[in-house]
Amino acid sequence: MTTPRQDYSHHVRKHRHAGVRALFVALGTLFVALGLLGAFLPVLPTTPFLILAAACYARGSTRFYNALLNNRTFGPLVLEWRRHHSIPFRVKVIAIVLMSVTLTASILTLSERPWLQAALAALGVGLALYLWRIPSRDRPRR
Repeated sequence: MTTPRQDYSHHVRKHRHAGVRALFVALGTLFVALGLLGAFLPVLPTTPFLILAAACYARGSTRFYNALLNNRTFGPLVLEWRRHHSIPFRVKVIAIVLMSVTLTASILTLSERPWLQAALAALGVGLALYLWRIPSRDRPRR
């Protein structure tokens, strides 16, 4: 059984120029593609790209915006951000763990470049702290 499609057109504030709307749709589509890649590659984050795609679609196309927010897989992530400015706790933990594994593997393969290892480690710690600080409404209580 499928859930009924919601209409989120009240979120959309299209730009008045058609060329700018087309640019927003193109950027939104690029961000969706990057988000899809991020679902399979731990180096790329999925949720931020989908949030950016939704922001672009909200300025460019009601149809694309509604399609993204009604998507069973990605729509709930974007809606959670839009409504509560939070990321589900499980998504946050998975992102941090996969990013840590990927960066650790990269650091270990760059053994002859210590400055690059340090830069990657600093980037990883910074990104992990940033992600951890984003609120999660469903975070388990201690």
